Amino acid sequence: MGLDGLGGMMDKAKGAAGNLSDEQIDDVADQIKDKTPGQVDSGVDALAEQAKKLND
Repeated sequence: MGLDGLGGMMDKAKGAAGNLSDEQIDDVADQIKDKTPGQVDSGVDALAEQAKKLND
């Protein structure tokens, strides 16, 4: 998956994030990291943290 594909997936995730608990956001992030190269893990983690901040 290229970075463009990851960006599109993250846009969809951002839209749904407001409906997810922090635990669910972590679960989704883990699922994404399982299916993407290791080099994007830190970016996925950063986006998950941003999504959790929206829940505050």
